[in-house]
Amino acid sequence: MVALSDLTPEQHRLLSEQTIELPSWAFGNSGTRFKVYGTPGTPRDPFEKVADAAQVNRFTGMTPRVSLHIPWDETEDYSKLRADAEEQGISLGTINSNVFQDEDYKYGSLTNSDDRIRRKAIDAHLHCIEVMNQTGSDTLKIWLGDGTNYPGQDSINARQGRLAESLAEIYAALGPDQRLLLEYKFFEPAFYHTDVPDWGTALLQVMALGDRGVVCLDTGHHAPGTNIEFIVTQLLRAGRLGAFDFNSRFYADDDLMVGAADPFQLFRIMREIVTYGALDKNSGVNFMLDQCHNLEEKIPGEIRSALNVQEATAKALIVDEEALAKAQADHDVMAANGIIMDAFNTDVRPMLAELRAEKGIDPDPYGAFLRSGYLEKIREERVGGQQASWGA
Repeated sequence: MVALSDLTPEQHRLLSEQTIELPSWAFGNSGTRFKVYGTPGTPRDPFEKVADAAQVNRFTGMTPRVSLHIPWDETEDYSKLRADAEEQGISLGTINSNVFQDEDYKYGSLTNSDDRIRRKAIDAHLHCIEVMNQTGSDTLKIWLGDGTNYPGQDSINARQGRLAESLAEIYAALGPDQRLLLEYKFFEPAFYHTDVPDWGTALLQVMALGDRGVVCLDTGHHAPGTNIEFIVTQLLRAGRLGAFDFNSRFYADDDLMVGAADPFQLFRIMREIVTYGALDKNSGVNFMLDQCHNLEEKIPGEIRSALNVQEATAKALIVDEEALAKAQADHDVMAANGIIMDAFNTDVRPMLAELRAEKGIDPDPYGAFLRSGYLEKIREERVGGQQASWGA
């Protein structure tokens, strides 16, 4: 067991200042490819999503931003949404584009060979930049479902060229303090090839744009067995890791609660983040949950996820770096691995409860939220209207 007093001032600062951005879509209804399940109290508009996100921050003290998805979170008055969020103690974060749910994008969006459709996709991103200007966001995040299902369906080379041209026009429209964050995904929905399938492709595309082009790494967007912490290190070395999206996967991009499938992997990833200095709030790396809560209640799911990341971070911070460096220099394989395992197996929950008490937060965020009566309140109040879901 470790106590808060065992941390160095720097470790204490990093843990105390750690923040995680929440995804607005996590508060909507979700499900499988076969059905989306409804839940009483689900938000019906962006304002109710913001209210739910504020609850997570209220009880965890570490989730002060909520990420929006356009057009899922379209509203007539973004300045009002921004003010509403700030009034509840949070801010509007990354703006995510959506060019994968329109009939026109059946054969691609930014990579489409049809000039009209490609223009439509670029304009959708220019609209997202307008939203950024109104919400105060500094990051445009792009994930594309573009790709092909069959060999010969389209030219891979030409699609990469069209992607580069489209991204360049979008990048040029950004403000001087805004950046473009390109997310990659190994497969899905395309089956033969995906236009941005891996970190190498994403890195090459953003490097051609300029210094404000960065890469988003999502835990579930890799082939089975991929060493994700290695990719973290490579992108940090290149100065291009702009964001890390947390979730869990058992088979593919399941978007389950982070730490559910492999908490040891989460710890290993956070260790690379910590050792590189990327945990610092000024590192330029934005940490976010990218999850869908299919069976569990949304707000409790987000609270549990934030706590899982915090626990993995605390364990990464308490690794005996001096002893580890000596074991590594001596090529003492067993000792080095033992030091890592000792940190991972340490129960840091009492220490984190101390940290919350120090910040004036209930030591048990999950239990405190359940006792607050908020779930019962929104179930009674949010009756009628159209519930938000994965597709809206």
